[in-house]
Amino acid sequence: MELEEQQQASKNFYWELPKVELHAHLNGSISSKTMRKLIAKKPDLKIHDRMTVIDKGKKRTLEECFQMFRLIHQLTTSPEDILMVTKDVIKEFADDGVKYLELRSTPRREDATGMTEKTYVESILEGIKQSKQENLDIDVRYLIAIDRRGGPLAARKTVKLAEEFFLSTEETVLGIDLSGDPTIPNQKKETQMLLDLLPDRIGHGTFLNSSEGGSLHLVDFVRQHRIPLELCLTSNIKSQMVPSYDQHHFGFWYSIAHPSVICTDDKGVFATHLSQEYQLAAETFNLTQSQVWDLSYESINYIFASDNARSELRKKWNHLKPRVLRF
Repeated sequence: MELEEQQQASKNFYWELPKVELHAHLNGSISSKTMRKLIAKKPDLKIHDRMTVIDKGKKRTLEECFQMFRLIHQLTTSPEDILMVTKDVIKEFADDGVKYLELRSTPRREDATGMTEKTYVESILEGIKQSKQENLDIDVRYLIAIDRRGGPLAARKTVKLAEEFFLSTEETVLGIDLSGDPTIPNQKKETQMLLDLLPDRIGHGTFLNSSEGGSLHLVDFVRQHRIPLELCLTSNIKSQMVPSYDQHHFGFWYSIAHPSVICTDDKGVFATHLSQEYQLAAETFNLTQSQVWDLSYESINYIFASDNARSELRKKWNHLKPRVLRF
């Protein structure tokens, strides 16, 4: 087999691999194609799609990444925008071989359009519902996010909203995501405080064993409690939280067989997709196709949906295994 054919076969494997995505921010996952549709609706903003994506080989500071999100938020200001974005993002994940997706997003009010936090959530749920009606091969759920920068009052309001939808959406709204800028004062103290809540999963985990606020104690705590980690390689490189792929903490956690899930974080902003993230992890840390398959299969254990949903996904994986691994 020639090198080009080998590369294509390898690429096909990652695309055909059934995948679980557990860390995907809705607004950060908007593709350039969808971004152009949003920009066309708001030409007066003078935003172009290159302003909302970090191209291959480029990096930004974390603050510059947050500035990008502020630009994106200017483009997603109505329930119609949120509905369109949700449907497009779901379709793109499905096209990439993602079979189960937990989207996350902070409810937002926009007085100019009349969008409330509640109609924001309802628009996402409507997007999930319409995608299901279109028979896409993907099971989609929603985590309502709390931006820690918003303060306790906003957080309480979001928790109340999450509770309301948790009880009324038949397992579509599955929980709460605590997100926001991690570069705050007393970082170590905040990390320990959040860990003391015993979260069901941890996003990124860049501060657990880093020189900025990390410690052996935090790592031991996470190991002892077997808290699964959502690891986003390209996101951490492009936002300069990790210096290079080969220094990414995926290598450490994988080497000690700690529960870990490969995720994208913001596939639009960081110009990636989940197939690519699996390929990067495999090529950087020398994983075999069989090890990559196991990594994907084991990620089913860490979803927030019911045991029944897990069981259905395992059936799907087992059905696809001979074709994907070419036994």
